Amino acid sequence: MGLPVFHDDMCAEDMDRMAASAVQASNFLKAISHEGRLMILCHLTTGEKSVTELEELLSARQAAVSQQLSRLRLEGLVTPRRDGKTIYYSLADDRPRKIMEVVYDLFCQET
Repeated sequence: MGLPVFHDDMCAEDMDRMAASAVQASNFLKAISHEGRLMILCHLTTGEKSVTELEELLSARQAAVSQQLSRLRLEGLVTPRRDGKTIYYSLADDRPRKIMEVVYDLFCQET
């Protein structure tokens, strides 16, 4: 699958569909454009984690982790699961994992 090709005879419906997709993509990219949220997504690619586990992994306060998780949840990137008093988070679908793989390949993998 390649990138779309724009041409003069595109119908209004196709242009509207592309514009809606651009809005979705923009919101997704904004949601991951914070180092704390990127780190959370990175940790969640290995599996479900509790808020406490994420706090420890990130060396961050609960309030900061919860704020970032809230944004990721709002954008539909993570899903919560409650077990008693503990809340666990996991990736909502495969989109964050795919993006994290690209980010890793571009910025983290040693050459």
